[in-house]
Amino acid sequence: TFNSTITSTASTTITVADNSDNLTLKSTDADANAGPNLILQRDSGSPADGDAIGRIDFDADNDAGEVTSFFSIRAEIEDASDGTEDGQMKIDQMIAGTAVTALRFKSSETVFNDDSKDVDFRVESNANTHMLFVDGNNDHVNMGTSTAYAGKLNIETDDNSFNLFLVSTDADANAGPNMKFYRNSGSPAD
Repeated sequence: TFNSTITSTASTTITVADNSDNLTLKSTDADANAGPNLILQRDSGSPADGDAIGRIDFDADNDAGEVTSFFSIRAEIEDASDGTEDGQMKIDQMIAGTAVTALRFKSSETVFNDDSKDVDFRVESNANTHMLFVDGNNDHVNMGTSTAYAGKLNIETDDNSFNLFLVSTDADANAGPNMKFYRNSGSPAD
């Protein structure tokens, strides 16, 4: 067993001249515990809400030879209070020359496209490329289609099956399933 701590007052760079791996972490342990492990630990004497606690940047040169961070994964302390600690993580992406938050994990929600850019969200099924499609440009949610029909929610099928099916498994004598239409106008008129 060999354990060591490397303390340095300067950064360290590992450079290779080809596409081989720069760093490999290997565990030869045969038990069911996790390994190998990588820990990014910010060991602050005065931790506070909003502290950045780790970052991984994916950098490359752009065509002007400038180092650009095309992707970044950042972790932060959302709440440093003992017993109610919360963390958040952001995945930032370079879009049209600006770093934007593509995905944010917070203690209360997970948000795609947190910076409100014209970015679509698409989920494929086995036979449909747009089984769930959030159209960032047209502010529509589509199921089964990429077409921005006139509704805020658009459901398309390519056969004679039901587009919408409401099911209630309740066994009492009350009505169900139910659908409610509510016109919430501050100035209703004839």
